Amino acid sequence: MRTLLFVTHPEVAIDPAVPVPRWHLRESGIAKLRRFAAGGAIAGVGHVWASTECKAIESAGILAGALGLGLRVREDLGENDRSATGFLPPDEFETMADAFFANPEQSVRGWERAVDAQARIVNAARAVVAESGPAGDILVAAHGAVGSLLRGHLLSAPISRALDQPAPGCWFAVELPGWRLLTPEWQVLPPG
Repeated sequence: MRTLLFVTHPEVAIDPAVPVPRWHLRESGIAKLRRFAAGGAIAGVGHVWASTECKAIESAGILAGALGLGLRVREDLGENDRSATGFLPPDEFETMADAFFANPEQSVRGWERAVDAQARIVNAARAVVAESGPAGDILVAAHGAVGSLLRGHLLSAPISRALDQPAPGCWFAVELPGWRLLTPEWQVLPPG
């Protein structure tokens, strides 16, 4: 059996003056990833992928480095496109995220539609598996919302925020080639 591990980036240094895709991990997030790497869950990984956002590349880099591997990036592994609004204060962001999941076939204030983001991440995950070759587990470092959309697809569940990760820095595992969730619930990265 081969496994796809989908890992979401942990805590980031929020800076309203910096575009969201260029935010970096906080020290606490880096520590979580190092503990996760040391815990053995990624031991069979032979391929590491990330979205093109800094926080995902940094996450993938920590995990790939622990394995002595390089990493590859794909733009279509990125978070749902929220560039229409840019940075939003936390309360306003949560309201928008609720609307994103609650109205999956509508663009909320110019954000990418959830149905489109879901189709994109599903296709990206399938492409990653195809491009990784036949051997070795695969790790994808990406983002919470698209991870939630991928989980929903794998569960054949409607798009819903109820499937969202409980905190920044979570993971789930998928059995390949059957695309069956091995971890039906999000697994939280160990504290740093």
